[in-house]
Amino acid sequence: MLRTLTRLQLLADVVAAALLLLVVVWSAVAVSPIAGPIVAVLLCGALAVRRLSPGLALVGVWAGALLQIATLVTPTPADAAVLGVAYASAAYGGRTVRWLGLASAVVGGMLAAAYLTLSSRHAYIRPLGPPEQTVVALAAVTVAMVTLLGLSWTLGLLARIVRQSREAKAQAAAAAQRAAYESAIEQERTRIARDMHDVVAHSLAVVIAQADGARYAAAASVDLRTEALATISATARSALADVRVLLTRLRREVPDGPQPSLDDLPVLIAGMRGAGLRINDTISGRPVPLLQGTGLAAYRILQEALTNALRHGDSRRPVGVELCWEPEALRLRVRNAMPERSGMTGPLEAKAPSGHGIPGMRERAALAGGTLRAGMLSEPEPAYEVVAVLHAVRPGEVVP
Repeated sequence: MLRTLTRLQLLADVVAAALLLLVVVWSAVAVSPIAGPIVAVLLCGALAVRRLSPGLALVGVWAGALLQIATLVTPTPADAAVLGVAYASAAYGGRTVRWLGLASAVVGGMLAAAYLTLSSRHAYIRPLGPPEQTVVALAAVTVAMVTLLGLSWTLGLLARIVRQSREAKAQAAAAAQRAAYESAIEQERTRIARDMHDVVAHSLAVVIAQADGARYAAAASVDLRTEALATISATARSALADVRVLLTRLRREVPDGPQPSLDDLPVLIAGMRGAGLRINDTISGRPVPLLQGTGLAAYRILQEALTNALRHGDSRRPVGVELCWEPEALRLRVRNAMPERSGMTGPLEAKAPSGHGIPGMRERAALAGGTLRAGMLSEPEPAYEVVAVLHAVRPGEVVP
């Protein structure tokens, strides 16, 4: 099985093997004119493909080693290729090749020890002296050869473990980055959906209220009809511009445009009054610095609360809007009377919110570091109340 290598890696392996072959080929020819060069080519060829195909390199090394033993070719520097192939079998080979490399290191070390100890250029049996001396020498050389080949295989295994650890870390980092990116996209889509709901629900509520008013006032006053149509046109144009910005943000990433803030609350209240909503607004306390995004959250919460009051509240009674600046927070309260036919009574938070409006307000408040409560009140009269507490910057903090 062939592994994927870069052109530079393959070129480096081939050049290293070719240089080794040039160094040893002359000595191999001098030792054995026929078998010597063949053994050198097999060993150097195995060295050249050790990373491309560790299994093929292992076969080449065994072929060269067995031919060298069979023809009694004296060891040359080309035999060092055995160490490189043992390393590569553990570092780059598959499961089977890896364990065959370990077995080859053990068996090959024993065969090499026996060949080096007991053979010569002319005969396999070359006693070193008394039998005891021969056995001791054979044992020592065997331990040395098995240790040398085993050490090469072990170094390859360590290199493999280090490489796999780095790859695992890189994959984990990539997965974490991908998860963070997907989470950011999901959060952005949620924010865009929330903004879309706020813009469309508010604008359509104003348009519907003005259209109904213009229909009833058409016969009585042309001026009222003209004013209502002008309000409808202005609201629709503003909503269309906001929707276009949101849709553009969905299609591609663009810098955020100007966002409404607390400074735009008078314009919002004036627009709702123009839609026919009676509003009694009061502001108390001394303004304090707010956290980042709190101004937008306050605007959207008030926009949604007034839109709900226009759609579901009792239009004959005023809506109370209170902005209370406290030393560590901004308290926003919107309360509107409910028609008696609604049949909705109970304490604050007694009724589960429906749709996206109330959950969106609560989420905006939470993201701004505050809290929001919304629900029905039965005393002194049926009413719906929204209370948001948005925290300010603590003393010593820097406004982000």
